[in-house]
Amino acid sequence: MNILIQGSTIIDPTSPFNGKISDVLVVDGVIQKIAPNLKHNAQIVNGNGKYLSLGFFDLNANLGELGLETKEDFETGRIAAMAGGFTGLALMPNTLPPVDAKAQVKYLINRAKGNLVDMYPIGTISQKREGEHLAEMFDMHQAGAVAFSDGDAPIQDAGLMERALLYAKGFDGLIMALAEDKQLAAGAKINEGITSTLLGMKGVPNLAEELMVNRDIYLTQYTDGKIHFSTISTAHSVELIKKAKQKGLSITCDVAAHHLVLTDDILSDFDSNYKVKPPLRTQIDVDALIAGLNDNTIDAIVSQHTPHEIELKQVEFETAAYGMLGLQTALPLAIKAGLSAMQIAEKMAINPREILGLPLPSIAESQKANLVLFDMDTEWEYTPENNFSKSSNSPFLGTVLKGKVWLCVNNGLVWEVE
Repeated sequence: MNILIQGSTIIDPTSPFNGKISDVLVVDGVIQKIAPNLKHNAQIVNGNGKYLSLGFFDLNANLGELGLETKEDFETGRIAAMAGGFTGLALMPNTLPPVDAKAQVKYLINRAKGNLVDMYPIGTISQKREGEHLAEMFDMHQAGAVAFSDGDAPIQDAGLMERALLYAKGFDGLIMALAEDKQLAAGAKINEGITSTLLGMKGVPNLAEELMVNRDIYLTQYTDGKIHFSTISTAHSVELIKKAKQKGLSITCDVAAHHLVLTDDILSDFDSNYKVKPPLRTQIDVDALIAGLNDNTIDAIVSQHTPHEIELKQVEFETAAYGMLGLQTALPLAIKAGLSAMQIAEKMAINPREILGLPLPSIAESQKANLVLFDMDTEWEYTPENNFSKSSNSPFLGTVLKGKVWLCVNNGLVWEVE
């Protein structure tokens, strides 16, 4: 499909048209012309008052394939991703079986071919995500795995993490770490603080995250490796990573969009849709996370899209599964947190690809079109009817959100809001 996007503001630091209001003509999946007042018999898309960015890329998406398709499959996950502006997803290996060998990596890559949304498998660090023995990381890397993580199973063994960093260094692989000391967090479901005390629930102390951030910073320095911290959530974690970056260590990190706007005081009614890992923290932590985005300590925003069947979420808070939907709400939450359009493009489109070492598209003539058209002001209600996920575990269903995706273009395919 050929399209002419009229009058949008281009936001792409790599483009000579960055910051300019212009028309963009896409023919056969390639940007043919960028100029004001273009004329063509292509399908017209109104870009007035909207921003045109590189398609968003999510570093932390949980889809059900392999083996957990009742939560989400590639088809429903793809549509939810497009509705959220994502043209690329890095798939966490929290599947059944886990993605711990090249066969699973190859299967996922072949399964994802031919879609508007590019999907990139992340392989496990340890066999079966059990945290004991290294998985076949090099074989998975050769098969197409873009990074290595045990997903929501944090690596507890310092020796295993050291070996993983050293081994990945040999082929320039990236280790992604969820920082949590399971012994300090054992039995806890929410953040440790005033809210946990008032609710009479055991809390996860900030120290459970910060201790592991500190450990992995030291291991990265010792091995001269590189590491990416997934979904950091505390003020001191931000400070630790900031100081490590100032030392020149090869460290990047991301934050989940919901951690930028939600605090633990919202848990007073025990709504299990707010049960996430890491847990919702305090306003002090939220403010520090936003400051970390503003000073570039935090490199990326992720959806941490984690769909679950109704029987795993509509139960008592103590027994409910961790996680919420995130693909369709990441943009509105980033806007609510106060990010500018340029920051959104950097944290949700450019930096994620650079972290993984993927080719970076550009909004320029003769370049492949990988685009999202969005605005910062349109209000829309997130309802069961426009929730494209197979699951419904989002606390934002039934609420009005600000900021809307209108168009995605990638791989010669077009998705446009109806």
